[in-house]
Amino acid sequence: MDEGEVISNFQTKDAFADAYTGSGNQFQVDKVHIRLHQRSRRKCSLTITGLAEDLDLKRICKALKKNFKCNGAVVKDDEYGEVIMLQGDHRQKVVQFLTDQEIVDKDLIVVHGYS
Repeated sequence: MDEGEVISNFQTKDAFADAYTGSGNQFQVDKVHIRLHQRSRRKCSLTITGLAEDLDLKRICKALKKNFKCNGAVVKDDEYGEVIMLQGDHRQKVVQFLTDQEIVDKDLIVVHGYS
């Protein structure tokens, strides 16, 4: 490598730049996050965050509970706002339900948790 050549592919990139919009560090949730939380060895809970505020989350939660035959609730969280919590691992079913009912597009859903 000559002295005049410079490696130009080293650029700093903010991995969370698409999550922050507007002036300052305003966090805007534009994706729906589905997270799996391990409660005990055999039990787990599923949280759905990032749904639009104009949606009726209680009706969505009721439909999810009825379709998946599990218990759930809409919980108020300080960081995420209103969150839908379900019992059990229903990640792929929730993705299918949200896209079939046209609540959110599939490319806006992020699934977290172990596989």
